[in-house]
Amino acid sequence: QVQLVESGGGLVQAGGSLRLSCEASRSTFMINTMGWYRQAPGKQREMVATISSGGTTNYADSVKGRFTISRDNGKNTVYLQMNSLKPEDTAVYYCNAVRVAFRTGWGQGTQVTVSS
Repeated sequence: QVQLVESGGGLVQAGGSLRLSCEASRSTFMINTMGWYRQAPGKQREMVATISSGGTTNYADSVKGRFTISRDNGKNTVYLQMNSLKPEDTAVYYCNAVRVAFRTGWGQGTQVTVSS
């Protein structure tokens, strides 16, 4: 089973920035297309951004132009740079493989809170 450890969340004012990190315990897991997801209170988990093993990226419309996903396969780590944060970005953020068949569970996530 792969362990995923997300970090970098916190409390920030609207307009601020945060950089999230997600480290996987197994390097072989990083051959997958990876994604960042978020879940706000009372809402379903949603995809925020994805990145393929070759570096192709995709973003939810709500974060385009503000968030940047990247990866360092040598460090088994995926990053999410979040700029111009808005109160509606408040959520617990998770990372995982995009393909459900490759997932072995979810990490604890990292809380992002954006104050207005």
